[in-house]
Amino acid sequence: MRESALLFIDRYASPQDRCVAKVLECFGVPSRNLNAADFPFANDAGSSTSQKIRLLCSAGAFLQTIEAWEQKPDYKGWWTKSVHSAFVYPSDDPGALQKLARILSGDDLAVLDRINPGAEDFALSDELNEFCGVMAGVRITASNANSNASLVLRMSRGNAINIISLGHGAIFLKLEYKGVPVFLFTSREIIDIDTELTSQNFDVREHFLSAVPLVLYVKWAFAETCWNAPEANACLVIDDPLLKPRHGFVDFQELLSLMKRDKFSTNIAFIPWNWRRSTPKVVRLLRENPERYSLSVHGCDHTRAEFGSSSQQRLYWKAQQALERMNRHESITGIRHDRVMVFPQGVFSEAAMSALKHTDLIAAVNSDVICTDPHPRAITISDVWDIAVMRYSNFPIFTRRYPWEGIENFAFDALLGKPVLILIHHDYCSDHCARLVSFIERLNALKYRLTWRSLGDVVRRSCRQRKLSSGEVEIEMYAAELRVENRSEQPKRFLIRRRECEPSAIREICDGSGPIAWNSVNGHINFEIELSSRESKIVSIRFHELAGDGCNGDNLPYRFKTMLRRYLCELRDNYVTPAKSRLGDFVSR
Repeated sequence: MRESALLFIDRYASPQDRCVAKVLECFGVPSRNLNAADFPFANDAGSSTSQKIRLLCSAGAFLQTIEAWEQKPDYKGWWTKSVHSAFVYPSDDPGALQKLARILSGDDLAVLDRINPGAEDFALSDELNEFCGVMAGVRITASNANSNASLVLRMSRGNAINIISLGHGAIFLKLEYKGVPVFLFTSREIIDIDTELTSQNFDVREHFLSAVPLVLYVKWAFAETCWNAPEANACLVIDDPLLKPRHGFVDFQELLSLMKRDKFSTNIAFIPWNWRRSTPKVVRLLRENPERYSLSVHGCDHTRAEFGSSSQQRLYWKAQQALERMNRHESITGIRHDRVMVFPQGVFSEAAMSALKHTDLIAAVNSDVICTDPHPRAITISDVWDIAVMRYSNFPIFTRRYPWEGIENFAFDALLGKPVLILIHHDYCSDHCARLVSFIERLNALKYRLTWRSLGDVVRRSCRQRKLSSGEVEIEMYAAELRVENRSEQPKRFLIRRRECEPSAIREICDGSGPIAWNSVNGHINFEIELSSRESKIVSIRFHELAGDGCNGDNLPYRFKTMLRRYLCELRDNYVTPAKSRLGDFVSR
């Protein structure tokens, strides 16, 4: 029986109540509203199912409920038997939160104070691993964490367990009411995931308090119902390097030694223009270590904004040329490449996403999620909370981040079920990779097992799923290829769906053994496969080629400028940047 949420409302739904409902829907959790005044008299509020009730409500609504319960001693045992837990947030009446805190904690001196931004860091408990998961032990500066709408609860005694602390007080804590866990949250701001994104990616540091407590509770309280990623995959992506013994500060042999020692993997976002320029020594190194090194497709010529134009036919030809070059590189070197596009400078247009969908590429990986069109479509927080952004012709963009965005952003991505993708350029390795290794060690130290894979494997394994019964699993697919695994000892049926705005563009869906029957309903395609115990298959969606001749080929001036650009960039990376670094080190001594 699937878990469901009961939203208490105090006469009418507040903005916070509506935001909570949106987050529940985002994670696939069914919910219904009930007036708080009616709950003490609703004998069947949760008794029609075998699942205990999960309550989410304001402090005022919860206070009203328990005060009514105190007048009904005959219902005393029902609460403990039928309620799983409660998530409580402030109401319009600030006094209700403090009164409730005193009742639940047994501390008559508990007080709510305003936060002094920047004075101390917010710290997530590292003792509640089951609840905090990958976020356990993460810290963030208070000045960055939308703390204006928050209060800190300070108590002299009581039975509270602090989940998010600030100094000697708490912003989010676990209490009990008649043996039932109550998670008390002191911030009035709950994130509205329908809000349009104003930057190129979601930064949890700017929404820490409004987002993290509620997501932690939902993932814990509805663990069997909400969407979950089957595993947490990770990959480091380095843009641009040629396959030569050294590119700028990247030494391929040194990096391999570090990967083996510190247990991580690296994808080289390889510029297809360089397909004839790889050296035998590095080719052999990559070919002999496919579990550590992989290649992806980094544009085509890597000219400025080459995938930012509005000509779909031109972009389609450019993507096909990139794949043709990568195939030639593979035939010469024996190094297989991941059919994943990494856009140069992060620039892409909506037309580019539509064009890429009709090629053999299975996904895009990018640091930016808003296209460069004159009037780009709105991308919301809920879009980037998804495993991949699916708003552009339903061709997925998996997001990646720079290390300077903070360990907290990577941890939150993992909490959401997104893959952990790290982006660097060669200059980040200027200290013989000391900064990089330090960051990787912090990632691997998170209380959540990361599996480091090639970029292609990360993309193929990135999905969300939930169990429908002992023999059925529902999966949402994102990339054009999906690896499905039955890790149980029993046969299972996998019901797979994927968002698709243009089902007529699909040529076929297959799993290696033959075509799979599918249908299209309400903007999704649906199909199913059955796997024996411990069996694994890759499911592929193939699209029709894009019709039309378009503008194909590059003229001589363009080819000359491209060659000049490539050599000048290598001159900068291999000589100018290292020389500046050495000069800076000399001056600082």
